[in-house]
Amino acid sequence: MSTLNYADINIGDKIPNLDIPITASLISCAALATRDFEPCHHDKAVAQAMGLPDVFMNILTSQALMARFVTDWSGPEAVMKALKVKLGAPNVPGMTMTVSGEIVEKDDAEKSVKINVTGENNIWGMHMTGSVQIALP
Repeated sequence: MSTLNYADINIGDKIPNLDIPITASLISCAALATRDFEPCHHDKAVAQAMGLPDVFMNILTSQALMARFVTDWSGPEAVMKALKVKLGAPNVPGMTMTVSGEIVEKDDAEKSVKINVTGENNIWGMHMTGSVQIALP
């Protein structure tokens, strides 16, 4: 896999969408991997007592999926400089989250680009919105 070159990226470029199936395993295993032991991320009865139909994704997993989306596109030599995320509707098992992105800024001095990223699930809509800034060779 090669890394994108800064000179080849333009403001307005869109990153190809990524569809991520949301499963109970993804939610619970990622929560546990990030040391988030809150029962609502691995115990369906607890999540239902909170008013949701099933376990739901934690913010650390959402951040990781946003980072993965950008770094899979940009390549292994890209350096992540910043990541900002705001959560919306929960992701629960059975949904599909479509992640999309667009280049919105370029910094010639630092050879960095800012990408606005959104993740929408197919049931309740906007799960996450934010931005990732990366430096490229």
